[in-house]
Amino acid sequence: MLIDFFQVVRASGVPASVREYLDLLRALQHGLVFADADEFYALARLCLVKDEKYYDRFDRAFATYFSGLESFSGALDELNLPEDWLRKEMERVMTEAQKAEVQGLGSLDKILEALRERLENQTKRHQGGSKNIGTGGTSAFGAFGYNPEGIRIEQGESRHRKAVKVWEERNYRNLDDSIELGIRNVKVALRRLRKFARQGAADQLDLDDTIRATAQNAGYLDLKLVPERHNAIKVLLFFDVGGSMDEHIRACEELFSAARAEFKHMESFYFHNCLYESVWRNNNRRHQERISTWDVLHKYGNDYKIIFVGDASMAPYEVTHVGGSVEHYNDEAGAVWLQRITRQFPHVAWLNPTPQQWWGPYGSLGMIQQLMENRMYPLSVEGITAAIKELT
Repeated sequence: MLIDFFQVVRASGVPASVREYLDLLRALQHGLVFADADEFYALARLCLVKDEKYYDRFDRAFATYFSGLESFSGALDELNLPEDWLRKEMERVMTEAQKAEVQGLGSLDKILEALRERLENQTKRHQGGSKNIGTGGTSAFGAFGYNPEGIRIEQGESRHRKAVKVWEERNYRNLDDSIELGIRNVKVALRRLRKFARQGAADQLDLDDTIRATAQNAGYLDLKLVPERHNAIKVLLFFDVGGSMDEHIRACEELFSAARAEFKHMESFYFHNCLYESVWRNNNRRHQERISTWDVLHKYGNDYKIIFVGDASMAPYEVTHVGGSVEHYNDEAGAVWLQRITRQFPHVAWLNPTPQQWWGPYGSLGMIQQLMENRMYPLSVEGITAAIKELT
């Protein structure tokens, strides 16, 4: 049985060795895990995966091989809600006309105030209603229902993209920098952003200078070495992850792979929806290992080129309001942080994976276009070429 599982893991791209497979068998023989799928998953990943960037591949392989096994999520610790309040038993199917009749509460402050009231007064499970925390209805609070503006609670994934707050632990995966580019022109477009310089140890043969020096040395070989030429351009990449950006992972990975190959001086960070007071490098540890955005501003000089990658699709509150972030309470609006970036770094561009014909001057996308001083470009070969012209 496990040899087939090992082969599926290998076929998914996880570089697990036979030795690591034998370590897994030995651990099972010693009874470290018995009749528990979650514990076996943790043990198998510990034995077979030696780099966090392969976690997502391992998860897909595990799900493929053990399809049908159930997974369980933890309780809602933050809101302390009974789990059965959010159990999905019925999902309402609504027409567009019915959706148009559902009214929102009007503002972020009203939504939060209404949630506090529900938490104080609600005593039982609700399903299919229009007011309380529950499932399958038109309330602004809960899961598997519909409301034009609301707070999504432990639904697990976005459905209508209407939530202005999300109460659940959301896990994202890092972009894979080993993706083979489907369109080589993306890499060619990035090469326009080049400024070569020789830096570091002298470890490459300078053939012309060696010939000249040897001739001057009466034929005795006189080797001349120079440092390798590198692209001296410095780049900071900020990737929006999660939510609506899940549809664009492949395009972002292609860009990430190309950028890693082209730029020696490149740093990458992740954010969700809009830039706030912190960013992170590793999605697996984003709740534990945050980096202050102030530290980023203080560490990197204004000679860095800044590239944001995101669809700029979110509730307008996330850009304009204190406390507007969908995942946490932000002390300063996202617009404030974007303005700080554009003031400090003269060369900034935003790449948007959404087709340009879908853009508009309104909503969060229009706001971010304005904050970027119209330096937003589509994530395409033509768009990247235009962005590179702006950055140079």
